[in-house]
Amino acid sequence: MKRSILLALAALSLCLSATAVAAEGGDQSASSAHLWKQITEEAEGLGLPTQFLKAVPTDFVHFEFDDLQAFAAEYHLGDHRMVLNRTLTFNVAGRTLKPLARLTHAEMETLYHELFHAYMDYLMTLEAQGQTNPLLIFAREQQRCRYGAVLITPVVQRRSETEERFLSEHESWEALNEAWAVFVGWTVWSQLELRQRPDRSLQKRGKNRDAWLRRLEDADREGKLRGYYEPEEPAERSVTRKRFLAPQSRLSKEEIERLMVGPLEFSAEFVKQAVRVLTRTQTNVHPSMSCQLTLQLLEYTVFYPLMARTHLPGYRSHEAGRTRLL
Repeated sequence: MKRSILLALAALSLCLSATAVAAEGGDQSASSAHLWKQITEEAEGLGLPTQFLKAVPTDFVHFEFDDLQAFAAEYHLGDHRMVLNRTLTFNVAGRTLKPLARLTHAEMETLYHELFHAYMDYLMTLEAQGQTNPLLIFAREQQRCRYGAVLITPVVQRRSETEERFLSEHESWEALNEAWAVFVGWTVWSQLELRQRPDRSLQKRGKNRDAWLRRLEDADREGKLRGYYEPEEPAERSVTRKRFLAPQSRLSKEEIERLMVGPLEFSAEFVKQAVRVLTRTQTNVHPSMSCQLTLQLLEYTVFYPLMARTHLPGYRSHEAGRTRLL
C-alpha cells in the first residue's frame, strides 16, 4: 500500500513537472512573438527598415538574454535562437528588451545585425521547404563566386598584410552572412547618427542623404564593410575565433545595391547615387572568379582531381595552400 502511494506521488510529480515545462515553453514562445512584434512596431515608428522584419513570422525567433562576454550578441542558425546581452534589457533585468528609442545607436546597430541574421535564417528555412527567394538566390551565387576564395587579414591590426584562403561551404556562407549583416547594422547606425529629428528618413532629399553618401564612401574606402567567419579547422580555431576578410574582399557594390533595394527599402534613385559613389572607391576590390569557373573548380576538385591539375594552371599550389592554411 505504502509503495503504491509513493509510486502514485512520483507519477504525479513527473506529470506536474512536464506540465510546468510545457507551460514555460509556451510562455517563452509567446514572449518571443510579442517581442518581435514590439521591435517591428517601434522600428517602424522610428522610420527604420521593417519590410524584412514583417516577412518573418512573429513566432519564428526565440529570444534569450544572457551575460555575454565574447560577443555583443549571438544568433544560432537552425535553432532560430537569438541571444542578446542583458545590457539591452529593461533595468538590465534580462527579461525584456528596452524600448528601441532608449537604445544607443551602437546597440541598434547590433540589434539590426542580429535581426538580419534571423531574416536570412527564415529564407533558408523556406528554401529547405522548396520555396525560393530572389535575395537568397543572389546570396547563393555570391557565396560561390565571391566567398569561395577570399583574402583575409591574419593580424587584424595589420590590414595591409593579407593571405588567400579557400573557404569551405560553411565558412563562405558565414562570411557572406556576416558581411551583409555588418552592412545592415552599419546602415541603421549611420542613419541614426545623422538624424536631427527621430523620424527623419533618408528617403527624403536633403543634407542627410548627401552626408550619408559621404559616410558610405568613407566606410567603403576604409574597408569597414567586410565579413568574417569562424574557422572550421580545429588547429586554426585554437589560434583565433574569427578570421576577418581583408578590405579587398569587402562587400561589392552589387551586393550593397541588392541590400539597399531589398531589405533596407531605399528608393531606386537613391540606390543609383550610392552605386555611382561606390564605383569610384571599389577599384581595389579583390577580383572574384566567375560562377562558371568556380563551379568547374568544385567539380574538378571533387570528381576529377587529376584533370584539375592538368587544366587549371596553378591549382597545385592552391590546393597545398588550402591544406596548410585551413
